[in-house]
Amino acid sequence: MKQLTAQPNLVDQVRDAILQEIASGALPPGERVVQERIAESLGVSRQPVQQALALLLSQGVLRDAPGRRLIVAPLDPQYVRQMYDMRAVIEGMAFGQAAQRNADRAGKLGPALVEAGRKAVASGSVPRMIAADMKFHGFIHELSGNTLVAPTLAPHLTYMQRVMGQVLLRDDKPRDIWQEHERMLEAVASGNAALAEGLAREHITAAANFMVARLEAGDLPAAA
Repeated sequence: MKQLTAQPNLVDQVRDAILQEIASGALPPGERVVQERIAESLGVSRQPVQQALALLLSQGVLRDAPGRRLIVAPLDPQYVRQMYDMRAVIEGMAFGQAAQRNADRAGKLGPALVEAGRKAVASGSVPRMIAADMKFHGFIHELSGNTLVAPTLAPHLTYMQRVMGQVLLRDDKPRDIWQEHERMLEAVASGNAALAEGLAREHITAAANFMVARLEAGDLPAAA
């Protein structure tokens, strides 16, 4: 892991670094997570690592194991389905509200995010692909003008990033999402709230169907 410099958000940096290792497959389900080893690898003290691990434990990415150990939690298909069902409703609303309130900003600033996403896919870097996807959706959350969207989804975004990472490591299909993102952005930029909401719900539901099917088929490491 790359060493980190001390900053006010050091705990978040440590959490993101650990999550990146999990999403990239370097820490698979069932793998033990050792606090001292992470602290040494990142060049930080044990305290921010301890806090970051507590956050990941509360978000379902890690779980307790015998012997007071922490391990990477298995992926739960039912939980993934429920999480995406909820996300489809909230994101659909956000895209519709963004079309109603900030169509112009979407048209001016959105295409650069789509282009960045395509470059991330071309790079082959799973962390870059996940970051680009998160940034695009975060942009729409902001444009919605609804201050409850982001904090409502925030507790689940960490788990979502992990699911995305596992799928992207093993399948090419999710890499074509930027064509769908472009259509969703065009609907927002045109001010067509109904179309934007419908496309967003369809996009997220399709992603859920795909990921859950892979988990249930055993194509992804659902369990330790």
